[in-house]
Amino acid sequence: MTRAIGLHHTAQIGLIPIPMLTQVLSIVAPVMLIAGLGFAWGRARQPFDTQMVSVLVTNIGAPCLLLSKLLTDRPDLVAMASMVASAVSVVGGLALIGYVLLRIFGQPARAFLPVMIFPNAGNMGMPLCLFAFGESGLALAVAFFSTTALLQFGLGQAIASGRADLKAFLVNPVLWAFVIAVTLLAFDATLPTWTMNTLGVLSGIVIPLMMLSLGISLASLRVSSIGRGMAMAVFRLGGGFAAALAVTSLLGLEGTARGVVLIQASMPSAVFNYMFAARYGNQPAEVAGVVLIATVLSFLTLPGLVAFVL
Repeated sequence: MTRAIGLHHTAQIGLIPIPMLTQVLSIVAPVMLIAGLGFAWGRARQPFDTQMVSVLVTNIGAPCLLLSKLLTDRPDLVAMASMVASAVSVVGGLALIGYVLLRIFGQPARAFLPVMIFPNAGNMGMPLCLFAFGESGLALAVAFFSTTALLQFGLGQAIASGRADLKAFLVNPVLWAFVIAVTLLAFDATLPTWTMNTLGVLSGIVIPLMMLSLGISLASLRVSSIGRGMAMAVFRLGGGFAAALAVTSLLGLEGTARGVVLIQASMPSAVFNYMFAARYGNQPAEVAGVVLIATVLSFLTLPGLVAFVL
C-alpha cells in the first residue's frame, strides 16, 4: 500500500491528515470490530470452545495458511530469511533486556518473561498486515508469525516450564509446514492444484477464528496488580517497537518488509502466554492482567503505529 500524497493542503485531525486517517481506520477497524464481537460473545457466555479452536488453528489452520500463502505469493528466500532473522532478533533482544529488568526488580522470569517478549503476531499482527499491505504483506507476516510461534512453543514453553521439551518442538506442525514451504521454494516447485485449493480453504479459517478467539479470551481475563501489569505491558509495546526499529535499520529493510516487522513486533502480549502460565502455575492471574492491559493499550496505539508504517 502506498503513502497518501498531496496532503499539504488537506484537512487534518491532530497530526494525521484525514485521507490517511481514513486509510488507517480501514486497517484497524476490522481487527477491533471482530475482536469486539468475540468479546461480546464471551461476555454473553455464548458457547465457544477456546481450547478446541486453539488446537485447530495451531495444528491445522496455521500450517495450512503458511503453506498456502508462501507457495501462492512465493516470496524469495532472502525476504523470508529477513523475516526469520527479524523475529529472532526482536525476541532475543527483548528476552535479554527483559531478563535483566526482572532480575533487578526481583520478579520471577518464569512467570513474566514470556509475556514481555512474545507478541500477538497471529491474532492481531497478521490481520493488520493483510489490511495494510495486502496479500504480499500477509505472506511476510506469516513468516514472521511462524518464527515467533516456533520460538514461543520452544523457548517460551521452556521458560514457563523450567525445562526444554525438544520432542514437542520437533513435532510442531508449524515447523514442518515451514520446512516444506522453504524446500519447495528453494527448488522452485509447487504442490498440485487440488492440494493448493484444499490448503487455501483450510487457511481461510485462521484469521477470523484468531480475531474472534482473541476477543473471547479477553472477556475471561481479569486485571491483577495494575501497576506491575502496566509496566510490563508498556515494555511489550514500546520495547517491541524500539527493537523493530533497530532491527529493520540494521538489516536494511524497507517498504512492506519494514512495515510488517514494525507491526508484528509492536503487538501486545500473545494470549498463549497466559495459557502457558496457567498450565505451569506461574502466577496466571497477573499474566492475564498483563495480556489484557497490553491489548487495551494497543487499541490506543494502533492508529499511530499504522500511520507510521504507511
